[in-house]
Amino acid sequence: MSQKNKAILLFSAIIILDQFVKIWVKSTMWLGQEHHILGNWFIIHFTENNGMAYGMEFGGSLGKILLSVFRLFAISAIGWYIYRLIKKGTSTGVILGFTAIMAGAFGNIIDSAFYGLFYGPSDWFQVAQFMPKEGGYAHFLYGKVVDMLYFPLIDTTLPKWFPIMGGEHFLFFQPVFNIADSAITCSVVYMLLFQRKFFKE
Repeated sequence: MSQKNKAILLFSAIIILDQFVKIWVKSTMWLGQEHHILGNWFIIHFTENNGMAYGMEFGGSLGKILLSVFRLFAISAIGWYIYRLIKKGTSTGVILGFTAIMAGAFGNIIDSAFYGLFYGPSDWFQVAQFMPKEGGYAHFLYGKVVDMLYFPLIDTTLPKWFPIMGGEHFLFFQPVFNIADSAITCSVVYMLLFQRKFFKE
């Protein structure tokens, strides 16, 4: 299989899996609802955010549109760069790493671009309705990103003798994220660990 086809296959797989899980969560769960998969260590927790990966916010309505425009620009730039790398015969690992980053960014831009147009608002007492009669909850590029993966691996109170935070509640890992976020993060880590030769060149 050619590098181009491998990149297309990986990109498609990430987008399909990411959107399948998001649509399932948004269509069957209410905001804040949880499904415990591995006790309290792995939870499907439905939340939405207006901003960046892992629930971070970015400057209100203006920040939202700037972030969406930046994502569109970044996706186009990465796509062009991947095309150049394939032409140059760069290693498949590097090409797939950049492809996964682009797919993750594209997965989240789908939410912000289209979910607001096609879904009603999510709240704690009802499941979001697809194509509501009164219209969607937001304009193009102003929709919210759906997050659901929650891994509170350590949830405890630190002993009083612990420096600085002694006696306080400690939770790790707190952010709720999605498959698109995971694709970006895992790809960046993979590139830094296993493709250092590419960056040196």
